[in-house]
Amino acid sequence: MAKVKEIQEEPLEKQLWKAADKLRKNIDAAKYKDVVLGLIFLRYISISFESLYNELVKQQADGADPEDREEYMAENVFYVPANARWSYLVSVAKNPLIGKYIDDAMDAIEHENKTLKGILPKVFSRSELDPTSLGELIDLIGNSTLQNTSTKSADLLGHVFEYFLGEFALAEGKKGGQFYTPRSVVELLVNMLEPYKGRVLDPCCGSGGMFVQSEKFVKEHQGRIENISVYGQESNQTTWRLCKMNLAIRGIDASQVKWNTEGSFLNDAHRDVKADFVMANPPFNDSDWSGDQLRSDARWQYGVPPAGNANFAWIQHFIYHLAPSGQAGFVLAKGSLTSKTAGEGDIRKALIDKGMIACIVNLPAKLFLNTQIPACLWFVTRNRTKRAGEILFIDARNKGHLINRRTRELSEEDIQEIANTYHLWRDESADYQDIAGFCASVPVSRVAELDYVLTPGRYVGLPEEEDDFNFAERFTALKAEFEEQLKEEERLNKLILENLGKINING
Repeated sequence: MAKVKEIQEEPLEKQLWKAADKLRKNIDAAKYKDVVLGLIFLRYISISFESLYNELVKQQADGADPEDREEYMAENVFYVPANARWSYLVSVAKNPLIGKYIDDAMDAIEHENKTLKGILPKVFSRSELDPTSLGELIDLIGNSTLQNTSTKSADLLGHVFEYFLGEFALAEGKKGGQFYTPRSVVELLVNMLEPYKGRVLDPCCGSGGMFVQSEKFVKEHQGRIENISVYGQESNQTTWRLCKMNLAIRGIDASQVKWNTEGSFLNDAHRDVKADFVMANPPFNDSDWSGDQLRSDARWQYGVPPAGNANFAWIQHFIYHLAPSGQAGFVLAKGSLTSKTAGEGDIRKALIDKGMIACIVNLPAKLFLNTQIPACLWFVTRNRTKRAGEILFIDARNKGHLINRRTRELSEEDIQEIANTYHLWRDESADYQDIAGFCASVPVSRVAELDYVLTPGRYVGLPEEEDDFNFAERFTALKAEFEEQLKEEERLNKLILENLGKINING
């Protein structure tokens, strides 16, 4: 009996995931993702449509027309044509041609709603998913707990969509990390930056997690969601579609979330945008960023980044897009804190000397799905009036907990502790104090003495008690750092050999 009760008390999103995952059978998670998330999106817009439709039916005597698309546009609700409504799909769910009916429904919705053009998946009739399983999925997603056409039901589906994104990322492993930044990392960035209002930019936005968490933050702090506007760019079209659906399900205007195959460096879709907040998780140590074509780019205000590594190109791209008092928070490989390869040390020195770097956070291992490379957070601020000439270092390597053997996440308490430490320091509060082994406020002169290295461990020291030191975890982290250094040396040697080859040819 205890086991039955435990299953019943599981959150709805977990119950749905387990049931949907059983129906996956032998289908690759990457392909199944489009099927399930597409149906959740379809259910969401049906709930919103049906709610307004029923209100308009009641107002027909006063001239309202429940089939007038303009009525829905006026209320910022997607119009759903008859052959795409959930009730219709339920009626044909057992039909062997259900896949074609769903594809036709997606086409019809895109035709009636121009902002969704080219976004919705049409993979249902050619998917490996058999018609019976597809019909069962429709029944599952439209079960009794979601039948209520209330705002609460729509919010619940938004939460389910977000949860499923994370679960699919876990299922896909390394590939999943390309479209999904772990929720706890995004929450930490958002809670530290506090984007209450203004322009929020993510030039490598994945499935839109930064924007969703920013919207949550504003709502949770009694702000007005219309006071923020989002700007994004993504080079992977499938991921861009996920992002557009993720934002649409939240009611976030995604008109400024752009896609092109060239990416933000070669084809900056928001060249003239100056953002109040930049938040991003760019690809770690990307060597294929077309750096050779951009040697004289105007964005390199602190030094020309090496063609073989995009880390310092991303940093300068983010700064280029900051408004005069803008702030940026982003994830980078930990090697960016120490590297001196091909001028990276000089760029880091220039950033420090100009007072751009406000805070560095060392993250625990195993947070990211697509890499074991140690990671950190950078926080950059233009025109600081407080704490000028200082950098806050936070060493959070011992924070977080394992959710499985390979993956760690930060708890709400971890996020609040790190974010509150930053806020107390930033606001020059008397309550801020350095804590041995965790945080330290360090003058830039001291950083200069240590050759402009930004590794938090150099500055925060050791905690007073190390009784709970985890040798195995520390060994794993050091091994990953060592392997990353070897890769960096290999890359540098390759670069040297290539340049020598060019010299010989020209000679």
